Amino acid sequence: MTLELRNVSKVVEGQTHIHPTDLTLNKGTMNVLLGPTQSGKTSLMRLMAGLDVPTTGQVFWQGEDVTGMRVQDRKVAMVYQQFINYPSMTVYDNIASPLRLMRKSGADVDVAVRKAAELMQLSPMLDRKPLELSGGQQQRCALARALVKDAGLVLLDEPLANLDYKLREELRVEIPKIFEEAGSIFVYATTEPEEALLLGGNTAALWEGRVRQFGLTPDVYRQPADATTARVFSDPPMNFLKVSKSGSKITFGDGQSATASGALSALPDGQFLAGFRPNHVELQSNGSDALTFATTLNVTELTGSETFIHLAHHGETWVGLVHGIHNLELGAALDVHIDPRHIYIFSESGDLVAPAAYAQAA
Repeated sequence: MTLELRNVSKVVEGQTHIHPTDLTLNKGTMNVLLGPTQSGKTSLMRLMAGLDVPTTGQVFWQGEDVTGMRVQDRKVAMVYQQFINYPSMTVYDNIASPLRLMRKSGADVDVAVRKAAELMQLSPMLDRKPLELSGGQQQRCALARALVKDAGLVLLDEPLANLDYKLREELRVEIPKIFEEAGSIFVYATTEPEEALLLGGNTAALWEGRVRQFGLTPDVYRQPADATTARVFSDPPMNFLKVSKSGSKITFGDGQSATASGALSALPDGQFLAGFRPNHVELQSNGSDALTFATTLNVTELTGSETFIHLAHHGETWVGLVHGIHNLELGAALDVHIDPRHIYIFSESGDLVAPAAYAQAA
């Protein structure tokens, strides 16, 4: 069982929502579409489902061209961030509705509905109407209805965004197991890199309607193909700095220099772009090889156990995520430190030249 997109694109009123895309998803796999708002996640899902017809290209399901096939003729289940339920039906009847359309027996419907309701923690609410439920409960009802369809392709468009933290964490673990056991192709859209890492499987990094990279989630995270993918797969986005290398010397954008070590020593002479994630910014040097940058502190944000620090460095804006609560003076000079093993090197055009040393060792 495979879903294959061949040179699929979508143009609406002269605006390109999806650039020509080739993508193959296999049976029993978890596939995450990761990207910021308006990167093309929902547009791509709608093409997969058959809700929209591509401007160019073809969609194949199990080797059959289904490009013009109606969505109701495909085995597809889709759940949106904004839950959709039938307000006049009970929760039980909402979950049962796709099975009744498939003319399943009453006994089979009852077994499937109660099993799905138990998984979604809805068993005590089967006799209620959706408007009697909280927002999170209504979303779980929509998820349960998708679950019972036994669809070959399951598309979830940021489905957990409206749920409370505890339930969201539980469902992030349970939902993939549920659908993978059925052998479905599972596609999950999110704006959150952390969610992609928790879900695992494969990740497609999207930016402005283009799939920049597709592969195993840990690989895309550790070895992004380009600076755009690295930016997408980091929250807050990866920090960047122009660098040049000459012999054993590497010079940073503000003129400070250091001896090239680790991955930096193997670079040819030239101009590059260095990237490092916010969680690799340190307030204390962890070794003699650490690179030190003089910055100005613009803003701090306390999260309870961590502190976001917003920094200015010679025209560049950086964000650091440091452990603990730090009472720092806004507008003050602040030295920050980066372990060279955490630095990615990209070409001036943005292509990955050398992954961070820690990523190569992982």
